Amino acid sequence: MMNSRSMVPTAAVALLLLFSAGQAHAEQKKRLGEYDVHYAVVQSTFFSEDIALQYDIVRGPDRALVNLSILDDQDRPVAVALEGTATNLLGQTAGLDFREIREGPAIYYLADVRYTDRDTLRFRVRITTPDGRAHTLEFQQQMFRDGR
Repeated sequence: MMNSRSMVPTAAVALLLLFSAGQAHAEQKKRLGEYDVHYAVVQSTFFSEDIALQYDIVRGPDRALVNLSILDDQDRPVAVALEGTATNLLGQTAGLDFREIREGPAIYYLADVRYTDRDTLRFRVRITTPDGRAHTLEFQQQMFRDGR
């Protein structure tokens, strides 16, 4: 059983990700096979220093956090293997190093990404589900340092 102290960070991150999704042009969802993939990109400075420390989030005006969660047909979280990249319009590519976070029944994946102001990043994530199938999530987002 969790004590109230350990539940506070869980609730804080869930709320921050929910509110920050609005800041990040709303949380998005894509259906890949029999799975729903929820994704959002959030500026790292949106998170408090305490939350950033607890979840190993690197804060800075040129940093964002990619958040993914994968749900099956019954809306249950699914553990997956992820490989991803972020590519800017100049063709510069950076790997995404996803880390798995488990809190109660929730499973989600976080990766840090750097950007420049008004940069458009194209994300490509290979998701290997428990059945061994590989799916590709692709999306893009324009990034602003002022939080737009």
